[in-house]
Amino acid sequence: MSSRTGRATDEREVMLCADGPILLPGPVTVEDEDGVKHHSERPVVAVCRCGATGSAPWCDGSHKLVRRDAGPRAVPRPRRSGSERPLEDY
Repeated sequence: MSSRTGRATDEREVMLCADGPILLPGPVTVEDEDGVKHHSERPVVAVCRCGATGSAPWCDGSHKLVRRDAGPRAVPRPRRSGSERPLEDY
């Protein structure tokens, strides 16, 4: 990706799902709190925010069982064509 100045940029759009994960465009490498790097080649990855996942740092849907008060809710965006699965599946 490049900016108007011709310099390379690494801007990516992320989405915070209400009571759910952070959705990141892939491929991506996520470093956990222990400094371990986890890489994914998927077009979109869901990173756990609730801490209940059994596959950290990735979301496994456990947030559906462990609800928290997330404050103001994120407004869902329309899905882009080519998405693998609906956001409700995360």
